[in-house]
Amino acid sequence: MEFEQLKLENQLCFPLYAASRLIIREYQQHLDKLDITYPQYLVLMVLWENDNISVNDISRKLILNTNTVTPLLKRMEVQGFITRNRSEDDERKVMIKLTEKGLLLRVEAASIPGKLSACIITDALNIEELVDMKDKLNVLIDYLSKNKIE
Repeated sequence: MEFEQLKLENQLCFPLYAASRLIIREYQQHLDKLDITYPQYLVLMVLWENDNISVNDISRKLILNTNTVTPLLKRMEVQGFITRNRSEDDERKVMIKLTEKGLLLRVEAASIPGKLSACIITDALNIEELVDMKDKLNVLIDYLSKNKIE
């Protein structure tokens, strides 16, 4: 092929994209039992770590635009997982806080990471390799989020 750089097998982005989709598919069977989507799970993990934070803080942590996060948060409020209120210090900020239902979901979700690891770990890929891969991806994410690629 004249344009080797355009072969799918030579792309970095495709295996990352495919792995992400396949891992999310594995998550979804567990998340369906909790009646949440993967993006909602990500928001909940942020809030379980730091409750009562702004929409902008959630967007920053998840590397998503606020116009992507806001409809997700509205849906989660309707489901009873969170509340959305204006900040007392700055009314331009919308603060997100877990409800009791959202807090209780953490107990049910606690087993999900272990179940995922169990289905991914094989003779070909052990836990140390997974942790190393995650660490390297975090380096890549950190670099890309601070530097625009042209």
